[in-house]
Amino acid sequence: MEVLGGRDDVLLTYSVAGADKIVFPERQLPTRADDLWRTTCFELFLMFDDDERYVEFNFSPSTRWAAYAFDGHREGRQDLARDVPPHIERLEDGLEVDCDLGGLPHGELRMGLSAVIDEEGGRLSYWALAHPPGAPDFHHSACFAARLPAAGTS
Repeated sequence: MEVLGGRDDVLLTYSVAGADKIVFPERQLPTRADDLWRTTCFELFLMFDDDERYVEFNFSPSTRWAAYAFDGHREGRQDLARDVPPHIERLEDGLEVDCDLGGLPHGELRMGLSAVIDEEGGRLSYWALAHPPGAPDFHHSACFAARLPAAGTS
């Protein structure tokens, strides 16, 4: 996974080794949809420092997407309004996403990058920069293992 860009606009490239064994959902209109994680899906989580609030973005190889805001660990989920929907381009080995992060609080954000991979044979695997002990839980604070700098910083 690679992240480029500033705070208002971020370019994510998710690449998967062995992509020929992945089940990719059929392409659809690039609209908002729920439950994208039930098959191959790539995710971005952002948590605000000194706060329990965070946002979740889901990007499907189908080009459908979702964005949610949470008050705390899996609590108070609401659709996160987006003036500009993400642009999702399906690649042979993954996905490239251009996502507008405008409207989120200023300052450095803690970041989690993750993926649910639907493999041939019906096996789901869960990938993240870091995992908490036990079952996979991308919403757990331990998964927010990277930093997205504040605008104007490097």
